[in-house]
Amino acid sequence: MHRRGFADTYRETMADWLESTARALNFYGGVTQLIVPDNPKAMISDANRYEPRGNDTVLDFARHYGTSILPARPYHPQDKAKAESAVQIVERWIMARLRHQQFGSVHEVNQAMAPLLTRLNDKPFQKLPGSRASAFAEIDAPALLALPLQRYEMARFKTVKVHIDYHVEVERHRYSVPQTLVGQVLEARITTAVVELLHRGQRVASHARNTRVGGFTTTPAHMPAAHRAHMEWTPQRLIHWGENIGPATAEAVTRLMAENRHPEHGYRACLGLLSLAKRYGKVRLEAACTLALQIGACQYRHVNDILKNNRDRGVPVIADEWVSPEHAHLRGPGYYQ
Repeated sequence: MHRRGFADTYRETMADWLESTARALNFYGGVTQLIVPDNPKAMISDANRYEPRGNDTVLDFARHYGTSILPARPYHPQDKAKAESAVQIVERWIMARLRHQQFGSVHEVNQAMAPLLTRLNDKPFQKLPGSRASAFAEIDAPALLALPLQRYEMARFKTVKVHIDYHVEVERHRYSVPQTLVGQVLEARITTAVVELLHRGQRVASHARNTRVGGFTTTPAHMPAAHRAHMEWTPQRLIHWGENIGPATAEAVTRLMAENRHPEHGYRACLGLLSLAKRYGKVRLEAACTLALQIGACQYRHVNDILKNNRDRGVPVIADEWVSPEHAHLRGPGYYQ
């Protein structure tokens, strides 16, 4: 067991250090302007004698609480002499009273220590007026910074690059960022529930974390204008547009989407097909779609060829009476309601 913030932990991982520090700050009811921890490898990425630097998660913890973390020099406990003195007092006054008891877990040890810690803090000084609790309330508490509204949630960081599709990959899921950042290297901050993307320390995107492998999480505002316009289309909207031209055109649009595993894959072909009405008129497009359906070739290129070669000229168009032949793989407009 290891003591962290006058509480025991099983290990000395970074999560143990930061969780114990967060508990200590909550116990104090505020945040100190400077935190001086030991110099453990779990927290320090650069143990330089003159400029020690915490790892990214430790710095993120400090940002969250609005404080600074200055690790003590290796093998120099005098850099935090007051903390060492307090630990010695706890060992002599609290641990000594528990030395003959047996505990089944760290949680049980912490429960047994809690009331003894309160008694220790309320215990009068031998040579000074007051107690540790009263001295803290008078001197230290007024100097503390306010606690943030939410307790720190453990985060880890990963360097990612923005692909040409303006998405970055985190744990095999893709998250969007503003498309102007294509090609840039970003830092992903990953928590249990959120993935944040940072560019030069500034947050540029935030998404709910998604564990679906191969999936995409896209914010419409990140998309180029052309992509946003494409996203606004739906199967029913395209079919309705086709119905305004004629039943054969609506049927052709429906079949274009039915040929794809996902209807969205047929959007571009449908938009191309419907755009032929601007060049050739609605009547000719309806006639061309009627012929295309009769021969079983209603792709954009087939309908366009029919119109370019004037093969639609001899096709009688009987609006509202055309009936689609039976087709085993046809989903029909009702599928998209």
